[in-house]
Amino acid sequence: MKKTLLAFLFCVASAMTLCAQKYALIDMDYILRNVPSYEMANEQLNQVSQRWEKEVNAISKEAETMFKNYQSEMVFLTDDQKKKREEEIVAKEKEATDLRYKYFGPEGELYKKRQSLVKPIQEDVYNAVKAVAEEKGYVTIFDRASSQSIVYAKPSIDVSNEVLAKLGYSK
Repeated sequence: MKKTLLAFLFCVASAMTLCAQKYALIDMDYILRNVPSYEMANEQLNQVSQRWEKEVNAISKEAETMFKNYQSEMVFLTDDQKKKREEEIVAKEKEATDLRYKYFGPEGELYKKRQSLVKPIQEDVYNAVKAVAEEKGYVTIFDRASSQSIVYAKPSIDVSNEVLAKLGYSK
């Protein structure tokens, strides 16, 4: 009897503790769309990316033109000339591939540029979320933009506007 009562009291205390925990949601996409510096950083990244893509495409197109010319002139070339042209074409294709990797690879220039422009903004947002959580006593704040498992949530638990206000952008 005594053990049953203790187990019951433990379950009730656990349930009360779980109910007492506060949690909230944010919409990171919404927050970032309302931070002007993030939009400017994205625009700058898009411009740089487009410029680099044009540069890579120009070299690829040059390699393609070299190959087409080679195919049309192949019957008139000696074996040594064919080999030299093939090597030039392969070198040009490799140049395009290397440049694409340099700009767009996993540790490429675009990644580094994104880190330098976007990471400080993301850190500011994280610090604002943390500050809101500490002020309001939230144990957990979920990002509804990246969470596919949240089907419905009451709008009253969304603290995105509070995070924006903490960042200095009132909505």
